[in-house]
Amino acid sequence: MRIYDVSLPISEELVVWAGDPPVRLPRLMDMARGDELTLSGLEISAHTGTHVDAPAHFLAGGAGVETLSLDSLVGPALVVAAPEVAALSAEVLAGLSIPAGAERLLFRTRNSELWARNERRFVEDFVALTADGAQWLVERGVRLVGVDYLSVAPFADPAPVHRILLQAGVIALEGLDLSQVVPGWYQLICLPLKIVGGDGAPARVILMDEL
Repeated sequence: MRIYDVSLPISEELVVWAGDPPVRLPRLMDMARGDELTLSGLEISAHTGTHVDAPAHFLAGGAGVETLSLDSLVGPALVVAAPEVAALSAEVLAGLSIPAGAERLLFRTRNSELWARNERRFVEDFVALTADGAQWLVERGVRLVGVDYLSVAPFADPAPVHRILLQAGVIALEGLDLSQVVPGWYQLICLPLKIVGGDGAPARVILMDEL
């Protein structure tokens, strides 16, 4: 079995959403300074790197990340290639030959080129879902949608897409690095940190396929 780690490495160089706090990894104790052991701190937002959104992110009174179903976070997932599109609209999605019954969809777009070339600046014109694209997914019973940049929604107007998905119980998995993954079916394992009441949480995400 081949395992693909599609999580972004968390470091102080990691790109974060515009306006979010940068990653900080302060060395609280350090054997190089004569301490008995090395101990690091971790200062990040809940939406750093590869992460999931919980309903609480955009829905008043919404549930926290600890309530997300493992049945949705683990299972067969289809990586869909859409390298030429500017947005994932309903029209675009309808033309991607997505099979009926696919419950977990991960979209590999031109965004993946940013990770492949180790882009260090935040890019605003990334490929994202449109509102009608999000509704298209909801109507077809998708339980989880993953994207290869830091948001499922456009930079200029993030609320509508998130609300459509989260109100319907669709998990948004953001910040995937799919640059080394060939489109097709995989076994997805996505395990976000179990933050009680959290509006989101970083996750380690892997895809597995049979050789």
